[in-house]
Amino acid sequence: MGFERLLYGPLRRHSTRFILGNVPLKVPGKSPLIGLTVRRSFCSSQPSRDVTLFEHDRTRFFRLLSAFCGGQLLFWTYLAQFAFTGLRDTGRAGDKGSPKAATSTTGLAGFWSFEMNLGSNRWRYGFTVGCLAIGAGIAGFGVLFCRRSVSKVVLHQGGRTVTVCTQSPLGAARGRRMTVPLSQVACHGHRQEYPSFIPLQVKGHKFYFLLDKEGTVTNARLFDVTVGAYRPL
Repeated sequence: MGFERLLYGPLRRHSTRFILGNVPLKVPGKSPLIGLTVRRSFCSSQPSRDVTLFEHDRTRFFRLLSAFCGGQLLFWTYLAQFAFTGLRDTGRAGDKGSPKAATSTTGLAGFWSFEMNLGSNRWRYGFTVGCLAIGAGIAGFGVLFCRRSVSKVVLHQGGRTVTVCTQSPLGAARGRRMTVPLSQVACHGHRQEYPSFIPLQVKGHKFYFLLDKEGTVTNARLFDVTVGAYRPL
C-alpha cells in the first residue's frame, strides 16, 4: 500500500500534464472555437448528397379543391349563359299598345321604389360579365394556390442549388419542379414566426411559395441556414 501511494502522486501529475497539453491554447483577441464553429457550419450547409429539407403531400386536398373550383366555374358559366340568353328586354313590349314601356318595379313599398328593366343590354351584359368574372376568379385562385403550395424542397449536393416542387391534383410527382441557385431563394422570417404557412420567395416570381406548417421539416438546422435564411433578392 505504501508503494502504491508513492507512485500515485507522480502518475497523477503526469496524467494532468498530458491532459492539459491537449487543450488548445487561447490566442489573445481570438477564441480557439471560432474557426471550428465556422468550419462546421460551413460544411453542414454543403451536404455530400441530396438532402430533402421539406416534404408534404396534399394530393387528396387539391383534388377536392380542383373539383370544387371546376364545379364553381361550370355553375357561373351556366348562369352567365342564362343571363345572356334568358333575360328579355321588357322595355319594347308596349311600344304600340301602351304609351309607357312595361318595366318591373323594385323597392320597399311606401318608402322608395324604382323601375328596373333587367332585360336591357346594360343589365344583361353586366350580369353575364359578372358571372364569368366570379367563376374565372374562383378557378384562378384554385390554380394559383395549387401552383404556389410546395410539396418538397431538396437541397442538392454541394449546397448551391435547390429544387422546389409544387402540389398537383394528379399527385406530388406530377407537380411543377424548379431548380434554382440557393442565392435566389430567401425566407423573410423564421419558420417558427408563422402560424400556418412559411412564405418562401424565389427570385423571378411575383408571389410567394407556401410551405404548410403541417409538413415535415426533415433537417431543421440545415433548413434554417440554407433555404430558411434571409437573403436580399
